[in-house]
Amino acid sequence: MKINLFALFILSLSVSKINAQHTDVINSNRPGESMSAFAVGKTVIQIESGLSYVNEKHSILDYSASGFSGDFNARYGFFKEQLEAILELNYQNDIYIADDYTEYNRKGLKSSTLGLKYLVYDPFKNYEEKVNIYSWKANHKFKWRQLIPAVSVYAGANLNFSSNPFLFGGEEISRVSPKGMLITQQIFPGAWVFVTNVFIDKVGTNNQTLGYIATLTKGFNDKWSAYLENKGLQGDYYADGFFSTGAAYLVNENLQIDAYVSKNFKTTPDFLFAGFGLSWRSTTNYKDVMIRAPKGDKKKDKSKKDKEKDKKKKRLDEVQVEKP
Repeated sequence: MKINLFALFILSLSVSKINAQHTDVINSNRPGESMSAFAVGKTVIQIESGLSYVNEKHSILDYSASGFSGDFNARYGFFKEQLEAILELNYQNDIYIADDYTEYNRKGLKSSTLGLKYLVYDPFKNYEEKVNIYSWKANHKFKWRQLIPAVSVYAGANLNFSSNPFLFGGEEISRVSPKGMLITQQIFPGAWVFVTNVFIDKVGTNNQTLGYIATLTKGFNDKWSAYLENKGLQGDYYADGFFSTGAAYLVNENLQIDAYVSKNFKTTPDFLFAGFGLSWRSTTNYKDVMIRAPKGDKKKDKSKKDKEKDKKKKRLDEVQVEKP
């Protein structure tokens, strides 16, 4: 999650007994690659897309390629507030120059993934943050609960029903291959948010990959945020690490724009990505979730009221006794 985390941070500290995933402003995963733990909200449709410049070269095989890449991600919340369906598409078009200086145009759908994400644990659900009206410091001090992450799980499938010119040498073409992921998200004072994704991709193929993504985001105000991200991959045909950074701007509650740059650590091959994108959502069919206090809290509130009534009645009886 790369933007509007300041709003989410304020929401998490100031609102108790939250059961809904929907936020007042758009909650996008762009411009980085990690998925946030929280869903968009039931019946909410969200589109996240971007266009990037791609430059690739290999120090040993002595080839190079440059062109553009387009990302299109669609998110939809359904059935429950904690559940969303995610479609991820990546299209690339570049000019590939081999070591003998021959060149040709590579283009096609580089990857397509369809999956489901479900929030299994929210540390702020049914939790009431007591506000001290006499102390600003008490309300903004560090709280141990902030170290407890929200946790989601993701299950999806890579779909490949056409020729893919971007496969690594020796990589087999699998029409369908599973992908699984564990997602955590923590919100810290000062509008800092830390998201981790640990995943296994292309399960059961000869290019099965283990990986992680760690993203640290800072919200500067209710419009601007920036992030740093590290991604690591380990597989039989490809292992690498990437470092990314970028910023995002909230145009309005349903629209965000962003820009980013990403570079890997190796030279076999050497990758450079730089681009911009936007995120947009539709909340036309969204209905606010009714939030009810737990029964235990109601009983507690009732007992406090009864005690106050008993005290008042006792004082009244004492006054009546003292009268001549």
